[in-house]
Order: sequence, then C-alpha cells, then structure tokens
Amino acid sequence: MTQPVALITGCSSGIGRALADAFQAAGYCVWASARKAEDLAALSAAGFTAVQLDVNDGLALGQLAERLKAEAGGLDVLINNAGYGAMGPLLDGGVEALRKQFETNVFALIGVTRACFPLLRQNKGLVVNIGSVSGVLVTPFAGAYCASKAAVQALSDALRMELAPFDIEVMEVQPGAIASSFGSNASAQAEQLLDEASPWWPIRDGIRARANASQDHPTPASEFARDLLAAVQKRRRPHLLRLGNGSRALPLLAALAPKSWLQAGLKKRFGLNRSL
Repeated sequence: MTQPVALITGCSSGIGRALADAFQAAGYCVWASARKAEDLAALSAAGFTAVQLDVNDGLALGQLAERLKAEAGGLDVLINNAGYGAMGPLLDGGVEALRKQFETNVFALIGVTRACFPLLRQNKGLVVNIGSVSGVLVTPFAGAYCASKAAVQALSDALRMELAPFDIEVMEVQPGAIASSFGSNASAQAEQLLDEASPWWPIRDGIRARANASQDHPTPASEFARDLLAAVQKRRRPHLLRLGNGSRALPLLAALAPKSWLQAGLKKRFGLNRSL
C-alpha cells in the first residue's frame, strides 16, 4: 500500500509537533510546516519533510501544493493547526489586532485548504481544523481569539457539507487546556498590548490571568495527539472532537448556565466586577 501523506501546519512546538510525531509513528509521511529556520532544522532532523511556510502567503501555498503533487502525489490528511491567541481588551487592540487574528486563525485555514483541495479530492482525504472551546465559551480579554475560533466552527460545518460530494471529510477539534507554548506566546502578545494609557491598566493582572488560562492543569500534548490520531483512524470519524482538560465541561457550562450568571463569574475571575 502507498504510504499515506499528512500535511500539518504550525509544527514548531506544542500541539503541532506532537501531532507530527504521532502521525509519523503511525506510518504517515508527514509534511510539517513552520516559519523559523531553527524550527525547520529540528523538524528535518526528526525525519519529517520540513516546509517553511507562512500560512498567510498565498504564493507560498500554491508552491507547496505543487511540491506535494510532484513529490507525494496526493494528500490524505490536512491538519490546519497554525494559529495564535491575541489577548487583551478588544478596544485596545482595535481593528488591526482583530484583522491579524483572523488572517492567521481563519483566513489562512481557507487558503491552505483551497490550495490543497485537488490533492485531497484525488485521495478522498480528510481536513482537520483545530478550533478551541474558546469558540464556544467566550471569555473577556480574549475576544478576538474567541471570535476567530467561533468562525473556525462555522467554517468547518460549511466545509463539511460543501466537500461531501468530493468524498472529502471534515473534522473539527476543540481542544481544552493543552500543554504547549500557547500560554507563553499569548502572554507575550498581551504584554505588548498592555499600556499605562489603557483604561484597563488598573486590572492588568486580569489580562495576564486570561493569557495564561490555557495552561491551567493542561493535558499533555502527546495525549492530545494520540487521541486525535485514534479518531482519524476510525472507520466512522466524528465531526466534532473535544480533547483535553475542560474540553467537555466548558461547552456544557456555556450551554446550560444562564448567560448573566456565567458572565458574572467571568467578570469576577478577571477583575471586571468593579468600576474603573
């Protein structure tokens, strides 16, 4: 049998690297993308086909698709994992921060999938979109990120129906807290935005707490990757997969709790329950 091929974006660390390891161990030829040269060197040394890729670069996406066609002949699994978390008050970041968040977490997902569509159609492949429980349970100081992951959920549902005639499946994964560099990266993003001139400066500790919330009792990335791989290998794959600490409890809370009660709790946790 021909070795199955998987393309995974955002493999420099955390979830992406753990997925690359898991799929390689399962016999896949893994094409692993990253942006930085040092990350590419590490991926290449680990035996992956390392690809330097900015998922927002349309020209690079086209070149990658041509290379996949020439060297791999097709694509069985595409995992849209690349992304980041913009943290801080929505009005501090403004339209520009929101645009950047959507460019990477939302627009690029469609760009990568569109570029790979002929290869996925040929192999009757699978698209895996990494969303988040944050797209279901919205929290303060993460509005742009939550909105982007809510968009991933909507796009995944639409793509699932639109790609069905071509025998391409779509799975959305909503991780909870997963051990990765997401928290430190989100914290760095928040620190860049924090400014004494901000109206929210007096409750900056709440902003920092939200940036680090994803690392509260996180599930190891290797466990996440193992369980996602198991779902991919099933004969009947789930449309929606929730993995990691909080991935089931938080959406249930969002569905059942009165919004006023839920938001009161979130305001208290992140310091928004007092006048400024």
